[in-house]
Amino acid sequence: MTLMLETRQATFARSGEAVFAPVDLTLSSGQALIVLGPNGCGKTTLLRMLAGILRPWQGEVIQNCQPAFLGHLPAFKGDLSCRENLAFQRRFHDGDGLDESRALARVGLAGLGLRPARTLSAGQKRRLGLAGLLVAPRALWLLDEPYASLDDAGCELVDRLLTDHLAGGGSVALSAHQRKPVIEVELVRLELTAAEVPT
Repeated sequence: MTLMLETRQATFARSGEAVFAPVDLTLSSGQALIVLGPNGCGKTTLLRMLAGILRPWQGEVIQNCQPAFLGHLPAFKGDLSCRENLAFQRRFHDGDGLDESRALARVGLAGLGLRPARTLSAGQKRRLGLAGLLVAPRALWLLDEPYASLDDAGCELVDRLLTDHLAGGGSVALSAHQRKPVIEVELVRLELTAAEVPT
């Protein structure tokens, strides 16, 4: 197994106060990590820190590969078509995955390639984000609430994509509030806890 990601006593602070207790984790190829905790505990903050978007306040995050980050909100240009958004993502990340049409078909958006992204429903936007993972593949996926806004069929799609990615030697760290992944590998659980308040 290849080590993809490691943290050593990593935490993040707002206004000089730690958001969550220091986190130690390792994530290797073929492994899936689920970050759990109540709303506001810092799940999104942790994933953004793992992705390199935020810097740790204390400790360190060690990336051994370039991750793909899929946030809770869509990161697309609303006036561009679905196909144009994916083409931009491919060029920006120097991707060599599925072509735009095949990626859209894979996530259930076949026939919507010319539609402006702003006209999609919330669930369709989530599917478009998943298609971005396919046109610009990365070994490490960091997914913030990937089941949000999806119906049952969409949730099953996420499970299939996760299963295929892990079977191909990739790794995944994701947050989830209600639905948990239904996949063949064991999920490593990380329960975020509040940082200790100095006395």
